[in-house]
Amino acid sequence: MRISDAEVKKIINDPGQMIVQAIVEVGEEHVRQQDQQMVNALSAEVLHMADREDVIEELRAQIASGQYNPSGEEIVDAMLRRAIADNVK
Repeated sequence: MRISDAEVKKIINDPGQMIVQAIVEVGEEHVRQQDQQMVNALSAEVLHMADREDVIEELRAQIASGQYNPSGEEIVDAMLRRAIADNVK
């Protein structure tokens, strides 16, 4: 299950930036700076992702045509993202 747009925006717009801060505080100073840059870049990418409805429609078409065959890696990735999102609430 994909993390909803609302959950992503909640994470990104967290006024305390608790999640981002927790990620950034790990490691040495130069690593933290690189991590912050990566988090900022990924946040910008997430904001420019396709609308959820477009993604759902594309997946429905793939399923209907028998062309939807996610790899094990894609399934694990989705499961991990879902677990992270569930713990953010």
